[in-house]
Amino acid sequence: MDVRIGVRPRMGGKVKKGRIKALGLIVAGMMVVAGCASNPTSSGNPAGQSGSGDKSTLTVAMPSDTGTLDPAVTMDNAAWKITYPCYQRLVQYDGASTEVKPSLATSWQVGDGGKTWTFTLQSGNKFADGTPVDANAVKFTFDRLLKINKGPAGDFDELQEVKVLDPTHVQFILKHPFPAFLSTLAANYASIVNPKVMEHEQNGDMGQAYLADHTMGSGPYQLADWKKGQYLELTLNPSYSGTQPKLSKVYFRILGDASAERLQLEKGQIDIAEGIPADQLKRLSSEQGITVINQPSMLVDYVYLNTSKGSPALQNKKVRQAISYAVDYQGIIQSSQSGYATQMRGPIPKGLWGHDDSLPQYTYDVNKAKQLLAESGVQVPMLTLLYSDHMPWWPSEALAIQNNLKQIGINVKLQQVEYATERDMLDKGQFDLALGVWSPDYADPYMFMNFWFDSKNFGLAGNRAFYSNPEVDRLIREAAVVQDQATRTRLYTDAQKIVIDDAPYIYLYQKNYLLPMRSDVKGFVYNPMLEQIYNLADMSK
Repeated sequence: MDVRIGVRPRMGGKVKKGRIKALGLIVAGMMVVAGCASNPTSSGNPAGQSGSGDKSTLTVAMPSDTGTLDPAVTMDNAAWKITYPCYQRLVQYDGASTEVKPSLATSWQVGDGGKTWTFTLQSGNKFADGTPVDANAVKFTFDRLLKINKGPAGDFDELQEVKVLDPTHVQFILKHPFPAFLSTLAANYASIVNPKVMEHEQNGDMGQAYLADHTMGSGPYQLADWKKGQYLELTLNPSYSGTQPKLSKVYFRILGDASAERLQLEKGQIDIAEGIPADQLKRLSSEQGITVINQPSMLVDYVYLNTSKGSPALQNKKVRQAISYAVDYQGIIQSSQSGYATQMRGPIPKGLWGHDDSLPQYTYDVNKAKQLLAESGVQVPMLTLLYSDHMPWWPSEALAIQNNLKQIGINVKLQQVEYATERDMLDKGQFDLALGVWSPDYADPYMFMNFWFDSKNFGLAGNRAFYSNPEVDRLIREAAVVQDQATRTRLYTDAQKIVIDDAPYIYLYQKNYLLPMRSDVKGFVYNPMLEQIYNLADMSK
């Protein structure tokens, strides 16, 4: 997940199509788009208000509408919350854990040094129209995804071929060993699509126009109705082979007004409200009948220090360390996130394997910062701090950092630009300091360590600090291909120790996931890899 400004690298440092994970920040104009897309099972209840007495209907208010629902195209969480329960994947995340467990696949084997992955499929799964989910459907899904070649295809650059061995066995052949491959198969874009979508093909689009506003999966739900700018309705998949969900209808209502959401949540007219700002949630959490989910997410906020293309002063490690000690982390967390965040300890966030609580952590220490700056012997000129309005908290965060660095004698000029301009400047290295956010597409430290620190990935590809250390390159490149997780953990830990000391980034905080809901909603499990996605089949009221 980039809520990353920009694009990410392929293996070997090539640049691929980027994912800008929208996190609900969809263009407001979409809310007034007219139109309707529906499947034949619509209940005809446009209000979508569950009310306290309706135990079979869940109503979720979200701030804006979504775009295409095609799993091979969309990289947007607003779409994923609709599609994820409508499709199944070979594997799935295990509850709140970032580890995966079987789903459509009952087991898998890895061979040829990590280049072949052979999956055994569970029998009895069917798409909503009754078509069996078999190895041919799996092959079709990934062949289609790669042929369409839009954003999601980037996470399968290592995929060379998918082979059908028999109806219940399918084999993936990779170009190179890639141990994170299994985790990519739990993501939304690995959703298995009914091959009959080709009956809806238009002008060679492989069904993209149809799947933009329909679903053709084997998950517990299916899209029944979509009134653009008003609501989306999910109903049960009649062919679902799993345990029957207790929620027979789910409405995603587009409100777009935080005050309206809060009022309707308090009255019990909606069950979950997504668009309420963090600074209003403390009061809401004390309201009778309302619970606020508050869990660490994988969304991290940090600062790039341009170590090779920015100010020459930033090439000195002690200057960079001084800057890291000069930042008031807890003050920024309070001012920009109302306290709903945790200071990072190194580049791998808490909750993801490879995170190590024993690693050193920079703290707010003005005297230490001044001492390091003096030891550096470097006269630091005015530095620029680049940011955009892409995240609403960045302007105040930039001001806080400017004030922090002024305390140790470093003057900072704030440079706010348009989002597109920021992307271009980041890619070219035209900055000294810059604000950034990042979250992983799949549950593997590769998403942080290899993207951020490999010297092949300068710019939008991920290494926006333009940082280069041959020993770090060696460690993380080896960790990217070794199959044994214990070995990979050791390699990534060794690399983290080096990069923390080298200080090419300021690791600000790991943002909390906040979600207010009615207290009678039961069974919701937050998984940090499934931001804004609900385990609807396990939920009830």
